[in-house]
Amino acid sequence: MNLALRLWLSTRQIRFVSGHADTVPPAFAAAIGPDAHARAACYTVAKQRFAIVEMLGEGLLFALLTWGGGIRLVRNAIDAGLGAGFAGELALIAAIFALLAVADLPLEWFRQFRLEQRFGFNRMTPRTFLLDALKTALLAIALGLPLAAAILACMDRAGPWWWLAAWAVWTAFTMALTAAYPRWIAPIFNRFTPLADGPLRDRIGALLARTGFRSNGVYTMDGSRRSGHGNAYFAGLGRARRIVFYDTLIERLQPDEVEAVLAHELGHFRLHHVRKRMLAGMFSSLFGLALLGWLSRQDGFYAALGVPLAPNEPRNALALVLFALVVPWFALFLAPLRSAYSRRHEFEADAFAAQNASAAALIRALVKLYQDNAATLTPDPLYSRFYDSHPPAAARIGRLGRTIGDP
Repeated sequence: MNLALRLWLSTRQIRFVSGHADTVPPAFAAAIGPDAHARAACYTVAKQRFAIVEMLGEGLLFALLTWGGGIRLVRNAIDAGLGAGFAGELALIAAIFALLAVADLPLEWFRQFRLEQRFGFNRMTPRTFLLDALKTALLAIALGLPLAAAILACMDRAGPWWWLAAWAVWTAFTMALTAAYPRWIAPIFNRFTPLADGPLRDRIGALLARTGFRSNGVYTMDGSRRSGHGNAYFAGLGRARRIVFYDTLIERLQPDEVEAVLAHELGHFRLHHVRKRMLAGMFSSLFGLALLGWLSRQDGFYAALGVPLAPNEPRNALALVLFALVVPWFALFLAPLRSAYSRRHEFEADAFAAQNASAAALIRALVKLYQDNAATLTPDPLYSRFYDSHPPAAARIGRLGRTIGDP
């Protein structure tokens, strides 16, 4: 049912975007030409068709690992080599996630060097792609294995309420990773340079002063080494927070437009959206681990997924692996709620930006970003409500326009 729903939504998106590819919405007709609009439609449709291939591949891989006996084959091979102790349990988790990562590599390769390349967005070389994959794998080993070991230890030694201890471990890990990311992890992949002195830096400094925001610095990132897409973001916690602009965004936008984009991002902090999302993530992980704590004791959970337990067989690693495979399929049904919550925050951050910078500059910046990123201006309404974390372009621009008196 999950796969059928996703496929139906994707086909709706393809039909709707294709059906509106020839007509630029009136609100954007002065800024975006028919060719750019048609290109965005083609890009959206191509991404959606590729997403359908990914969905089918994910479904096939899921079936092969569960009902097809893949997890059982891996378990038997590990038990023969390492036994059924703690090392074998940890090896099972590592092996399954390694298989998932390897299976994803060809899809990522196609996405970068066929799909993104076709529309002029790819700037990555095969060497950079492979180096990124290697760095990601080493980070997963360095960070993921200790985390998995800690959660397995909680399951082994903390009794029936182990999931509370595991939640504490997960929360501490997430907070530490968030704090460490800008200084220690992001530089593994990209080069960060302090924003040079000049009019843009002066504008940003004045905006930070007006809004009472403190950061560990304002940086540009060499995003153009990998992609033509532009973006900006915050990273880190507390005094370690950094403001990061892609160099592609700095090159494309005027100083007042960059200031407006930053004001929007500042709105998420000043309106406590980041804190609310972190708390929501903590509560959802608590609920998920509590659910896992119950499911891990149900023999039917394993049998229903094609991995029935043998007498006295260790179940902790199997429970973690199966739960990780199943959760994304069922979490899909919560997507509309998450998307609606996120879109509300985006509208609020836009209003904050309009109050603390220039609504007109933000509109100009958004139109440029829609055009440069080939984002469709005409998504299927149902698909958008289900998936999109940001409001549709027309709704967002229309609300901003009303703040400056536009019709």
